[in-house]
Amino acid sequence: MMLDTTDKKLINLLQNDCKQTTKQLSLQLNLSVTAVYERIKKLEHQKIIEKYVAIINKNKIDKSFLVFCHIKLIQHTREYVTTFEKEILKLPEVSECFHVSGDYDYILKIYVKDMDEYRAFMVNKLTAIKYIGSTQSTFTIEKVKNTTTITI
Repeated sequence: MMLDTTDKKLINLLQNDCKQTTKQLSLQLNLSVTAVYERIKKLEHQKIIEKYVAIINKNKIDKSFLVFCHIKLIQHTREYVTTFEKEILKLPEVSECFHVSGDYDYILKIYVKDMDEYRAFMVNKLTAIKYIGSTQSTFTIEKVKNTTTITI
């Protein structure tokens, strides 16, 4: 779908603060409230806007220990891939999972309280999944950039 300049501005405004009212947005875009409302509904209907979420401060909920875990499967058969992916979906500690190319097959983004909780996760949950050949964990030291905004 082709987005015009106003759609792009609207999307950027919503990405920065989706709780703005249509009146607030209309003032920034020099459009009527109705026009803004209709544009938002169009963007939602076309699945350009998929959903609205709250970004949680992980420090406040004891989930500030961020780990990237690289996974290599034993083999790349359909059974191994589908089994692994089905099991990963069940793990609440895993916030994101990407099937990737390169030395590893998957990269997991995992939030836990601390190293002890990560160890328990690895021993009790992750290594219980069939067909994992190897893992490599990378522990974050400092967040340099973390954004949910995609510039358009």
